[in-house]
Amino acid sequence: MWDLSGYALLALSAFTSASLLPGSSEVVLAALWYQGYDLWLLWLVATCANCAGSVLNWWLGSQVGRFQHKRWFPASPEQIQRAQQWSFKFGPYAILLSWLPVVGDPLTVVAGILRYPILQFILLVFIAKGARYGVLLLAADTLLKGFV
Repeated sequence: MWDLSGYALLALSAFTSASLLPGSSEVVLAALWYQGYDLWLLWLVATCANCAGSVLNWWLGSQVGRFQHKRWFPASPEQIQRAQQWSFKFGPYAILLSWLPVVGDPLTVVAGILRYPILQFILLVFIAKGARYGVLLLAADTLLKGFV
């Protein structure tokens, strides 16, 4: 099915779900799959839009550093430097957890605060989010095949 409004709704839902706003793209994804939308196109739209939301989070986090010279800023330059060293050592593993509910979105903001390299960030987030949506679609396809 090529009804673009369904894919646009999924893109909006997946984008906002990756942001710090509340949302659940899984319901939209499952409903569109159930209605006969193309499995691979659903996966691609959901993954790319969710990644775009995570990139927005990274950018918002990267802007936080502009305030680190303020007296009210909660971290010292030394603490930020230590955190950056930690992020380059363990960051890839943490970013791969960006698919998790509740903690995944703040991890993407922290990656921006710590200035994790954007191209590596995008690749890791795409892997994590793509795997998540792939598992969701395969589970929906397997579980619901008997009911459809």
